[in-house]
Amino acid sequence: MPERMQGRVLIVAGSDSGGGAGLQADIKTVTALGGFAMTAVTALTAQTTQGVHGVQGVEPAFIQQQMRVTLDDLGADCIKTGMLHSTEVIEAVAEVLREVPDIPVVVDPVMVAQSGADLLHPAAVRSLLRSILPHAALLTPNLPEAEKLAGLSIPDIDAAEHAANTLLTLGVPAALLKGGHLTGDELTDMLVTETGLERFTDPRIPTEQTHGTGCTLASAIATGLAQGLDLRQAVVRGRAYLRGALAHAPGFGRGQGPVNHAWAIPRFDG
Repeated sequence: MPERMQGRVLIVAGSDSGGGAGLQADIKTVTALGGFAMTAVTALTAQTTQGVHGVQGVEPAFIQQQMRVTLDDLGADCIKTGMLHSTEVIEAVAEVLREVPDIPVVVDPVMVAQSGADLLHPAAVRSLLRSILPHAALLTPNLPEAEKLAGLSIPDIDAAEHAANTLLTLGVPAALLKGGHLTGDELTDMLVTETGLERFTDPRIPTEQTHGTGCTLASAIATGLAQGLDLRQAVVRGRAYLRGALAHAPGFGRGQGPVNHAWAIPRFDG
């Protein structure tokens, strides 16, 4: 872990009232890895480990204002996008991203929650493809999201590899396809870039406490990029951090509980 706070990450995403995903997971992750987290709130959700119970959007112009004033005052070394729930929000965020082309962007295409809830209106998918992906340094879909983005069914590991390569045709320079939705004792994520594809395979951690894993991994990678790691280094460290958070999950809630974002932080006993 870094010895001092390093790496400014602007998170453009929705809030999770349950604290396990969304902005709350993002802020915890960036902080645990020694970075400085800033936020532009896109939506408020009434959300628990059992699902999304309600969504209240933020006016697109105010999302832009949050982004612009933060970038003007504090700057950013990486931007991470999460829940962009409507065409209007997507277009508003894309307008600001066009103003800062030198800042790398990690795009977590929050379309399907870990619980299975649909978080992105179908009509907005085309807008995401057209307006946000051209700014992405990395795209981090889970399998259901990759199926929607690539227009493919992904029933097995071979189909996942084909889908990962297909994601590059969407205009992104790199994609990390997360394999957690496939069955089996092993879990394989695939990092595909213009130079090839690399598989990262580990034993599956036996837990149902997986709420917010996508947000956590994307923010961990964004923090690594903000701190000067190359893409592969950021992915390797981000995956290791997430695996530790899964292994130390606290078991809160009556559904898919949160991971332990603070697992690697020494406890302060006063």
